[in-house]
Amino acid sequence: MKKRTPISKIMTTNIISVNKTQTLKDVAEIIKEEHIRHVPVLSGTKIIGILSKVDLQKISFINTIDKENLNSAMYDALTIEQVMTKTISTAQVNDTIHDVALILSESEFHALPILDGEDFVGIVTTTDLIKYLVDQF
Repeated sequence: MKKRTPISKIMTTNIISVNKTQTLKDVAEIIKEEHIRHVPVLSGTKIIGILSKVDLQKISFINTIDKENLNSAMYDALTIEQVMTKTISTAQVNDTIHDVALILSESEFHALPILDGEDFVGIVTTTDLIKYLVDQF
């Protein structure tokens, strides 16, 4: 296994993201339709937060009789900025897979935005790292 391989070799670059002005309903639909778990929130090319499937589940009452209408009401009552994680760790495009693996292994989150300077250019998840590890053997 190469310790100096840059994260750019395994990061996802065709990123599905949202703008802070979109609705939580938009995010929920994206997560469902695209089968993803993390959606970066952008302002231009700058990442300002991240929303996860778990974040949306936290504001939904899963065991209600009228789940669809309640979820819709909750999504309408809150904004992306109120629900998104604002304090996020990031890595640089030239950081190594090893460096990123260390960050993710020592944190409670499962997705790490990748920057080129200040511009958001990709994302790496714990799943990406596991797939990379499996490919090594």
